[in-house]
Amino acid sequence: MIILPAIDLKDGKCVRLRQGRAEDVTVYGDDPAAQAKDWADQGGKELHVVDLDGAFAGSPKHAEVIRRIIQAFGGPVEVGGGLRTPEALAAVIEAGAARAIIGSAALDDPEFLSQAVELYGDKIAVGIDARNGYVQTKGWVETTKTLATELATAVAKAGVKTIIYTDTATDGMLGGPNLTQMAAICDAAPTCHITASGGVSSPFDLENLKALERPNLRAAIVGKALYDGRTTLKEMNVAAL
Repeated sequence: MIILPAIDLKDGKCVRLRQGRAEDVTVYGDDPAAQAKDWADQGGKELHVVDLDGAFAGSPKHAEVIRRIIQAFGGPVEVGGGLRTPEALAAVIEAGAARAIIGSAALDDPEFLSQAVELYGDKIAVGIDARNGYVQTKGWVETTKTLATELATAVAKAGVKTIIYTDTATDGMLGGPNLTQMAAICDAAPTCHITASGGVSSPFDLENLKALERPNLRAAIVGKALYDGRTTLKEMNVAAL
C-alpha cells in the first residue's frame, strides 16, 4: 500500500477538521508548501491535498497555494475541493496535479464526470465521502439517500480508475477505519484503485486494511495522527509494505 500524508487547506493554512465540521478545526501550520516539502523529506511518495474552503464554497479558493505545494513536494499530488467545473479541473491539472478529485459533482452531474474522464483519463479520481454508508456532498454538509457502494459502482462504469473513500464518522477521530464499509467499496468497484481515508492513524490500522485482502485497495491517507505525532510517516510506510 501507498501512504499519502494529507494537507487540508483553510484560509491558506494547514488544518484538520473533526468529522468534517468546519467549526471544529485545528491549525497545524501557516506554510502549506513548507509542509509539503517536509512530507517529501520524510519519505512521502504521494500527497493528498484538499481545498476545504473550495469544498464548502463549490469552487477552488487556494489555486496559488496548491501550485506552490505541488512544486515543493516534487512527486505525485492529488487535489480535491470544489472541482465542479471544466475550468476548475483544467486549472489544477495545468498546475501539475497528478490527479484531480471530483467529489460532489460525481453524484450531482454524471455527465460532467464522464466528460472529465474522456478528457483527462486516469488523471480523474472520484472522492466518495459517506456517513453510515450514505454519500455526503458539498463539504459533508448534505447527506444524500445514495449508498456509497452504488456511487462507487456507477463511477467505475464511467471509466474512473481511482476512488478515494472517506468515512466521515471516523475522519479525524483516530479510532481506526470503517473496515466493513471499506471492503464493501472495494467489492463494489473492482476495476478501480481504492484509497482508504478516515480514521487511519496507526500501523495497526494498516495491518487491518491489508487483512481485508482486497487487491484493489491501493493506498491510505493519514492526516491527524501524523500532525499530532501519534505515528510517523516512516512507521506508516514500513507497515504499508
